Amino acid sequence: MENGGENKKIKPQKTGMAAQTRLIIFGLIVSTVFIFLAACFATYSITQNMKYAYRSFGQVLSKTLAIEGVELTKDLPQLAKYDALRTNSVSVLNSNDDIAYIIFKDNNSKIMYTSKDDYPSQAEKSRIPASSPMIVKSADGTKQNVGSVEVGLSGSIMDKVSATSQTSIAIVFVLAWLVVAGIIYMNSSIITREMRKLHQGVKKISSGEFGYTLDDKGADKEIKELYAAFNDMSERLSRYNEQTIESLTFERNKLESVLMSIVNGVVVCDNHDKVIMVNNYAKRLLEVEEEEILNTQIQQFCDSSGELCFSEKIAEFKDTPLDDEGGPLSFNIEIDKRILKCLISPMFTRSNSYVGYIIILIDVTKEVEMDQLRSHFISNVSHELRTPVTVLRSYIDTLYNFGNDFDFNTQREFIGVMNQEIIRLNRMVNDILDFSRYEAQNLHLEKTKQDIIDIVEDAVNQVQVLAKEHDLTISIMKEPDLPSIYINTDSISRAFMNILSNAIKYSPDGKRIKVRVERSRDGEYVEVSVEDQGPGISEKDQKKVFDRFYRVENSTHTVKGTGLGLHLVKVTVEKHHHGEVFVNSKEGEGSTFGFRLPIKPFEEDEEEYKPKHQLPAESEA
Repeated sequence: MENGGENKKIKPQKTGMAAQTRLIIFGLIVSTVFIFLAACFATYSITQNMKYAYRSFGQVLSKTLAIEGVELTKDLPQLAKYDALRTNSVSVLNSNDDIAYIIFKDNNSKIMYTSKDDYPSQAEKSRIPASSPMIVKSADGTKQNVGSVEVGLSGSIMDKVSATSQTSIAIVFVLAWLVVAGIIYMNSSIITREMRKLHQGVKKISSGEFGYTLDDKGADKEIKELYAAFNDMSERLSRYNEQTIESLTFERNKLESVLMSIVNGVVVCDNHDKVIMVNNYAKRLLEVEEEEILNTQIQQFCDSSGELCFSEKIAEFKDTPLDDEGGPLSFNIEIDKRILKCLISPMFTRSNSYVGYIIILIDVTKEVEMDQLRSHFISNVSHELRTPVTVLRSYIDTLYNFGNDFDFNTQREFIGVMNQEIIRLNRMVNDILDFSRYEAQNLHLEKTKQDIIDIVEDAVNQVQVLAKEHDLTISIMKEPDLPSIYINTDSISRAFMNILSNAIKYSPDGKRIKVRVERSRDGEYVEVSVEDQGPGISEKDQKKVFDRFYRVENSTHTVKGTGLGLHLVKVTVEKHHHGEVFVNSKEGEGSTFGFRLPIKPFEEDEEEYKPKHQLPAESEA
């Protein structure tokens, strides 16, 4: 929707990080990096020094073993040298776990002794080798190289010392980091303490707590001036609020009262599509609670099946220019089989600024259903009227043009068919006329005391010819000494005839129809019922079979009609005679239709009748 950009959705601004927080984080990062680099440098230096010292230790050890080797092997035969070197080496290896192996070689690099043969697993741990020559000084002062000593160190002592050093450095690093972080945080807290108090005061004011004051005790001079300005503003807002709150509350309550009293549903949305107000009828139509829909996006509203109801139409409404002189956008939605007509209209302030829109909800379920029923009824009646008219026209045309060519029996047969179609046509016209009459609010039927059995027997006699055509047997079971009751003879006779005609229509040939006239179990009513052996009616259809225009259509019920017969029975019995209709049926086992009429008359029936509208009897063709 175009409105100078006012209708554009405003993206919520992300709240930036406070300067205090940024300062603390920056200080922590800098101090952390500095301390981490110092710790890494210290660890590296200690490790390098440790490795150098360890290598020096290996070199000293190899020189010592070389001197001891020369002393041990001096003046010994070759075979005795191995034992001497082995004994000394084993003693040294057992005395220190950090020595992995010792190897003695002669001046030709031939191994005289190696500890790898005696301690192979310990030799595998060697990481740092060191070697020294074995030098012998002669009497004339000359030096002679008689061999060499190679020592392998495992480095376990160096690892332990290094691990201990790293742990100590890590502890120092953590402690230093905590000290620095604490100093930075405390410094920032001290610096911003006054600003936090001011922020708290602003929040109090924004929440409606006008008159809230800040204590400037212990604050700096500049902060005291700021606090004084805030306290003055708070006091002014408090006075203004006291003067205007009553009038604002009155206007708001008046607006809400008007909104809540509207007979249609009303949903008010702001410029960002949030629901800001909804009346009780709208909540009932949309089947939501107030807290479920307020402050939510109306486009996200879903029905029980999860379908979005308003999203598409709201988008269409917002794409329409505001200066369009057309009426409000109208559309229908369906919520749990309830059809709602929706009207969307924009809202403007006195300065003609667009501030949102209103959605009016009107429950048109019954109107839509009635339109559908009327359409179906008109189509059905048109079809039903066309059939007898077509048959009559065909038979009359044939008799008119070729009547002299037919014998008497053929002409009689033609006239009999025409008579049946006229009766059928007359019955449909009567049903339509009776429907319009019986539904009238001011219709008053004249009632007299009558014996219901006489009406039943007359109706049965009238349909005997039709029953014989289908080889049907109609039996009447009547309770003796039934009381006379106040009824309108014509309307009750027509109601019973409709029930009896239905039984004949749906009964298979050769079956039996039972008519019962008796008192009800409670003794308050006279009950008339018709039992057939037809296809029966499902429980689902039994609940609607007395509704106007409703017809049971399936593979079995193919008999056509207007769908008004049983509805007229219901209106006649319940509306005009204070009785009740009933149906008992089971698919495949037949049906029982009937009605109950009260024995004790109502006050209006006991008076001398002076009808406002006399219902004339319709003659049967």
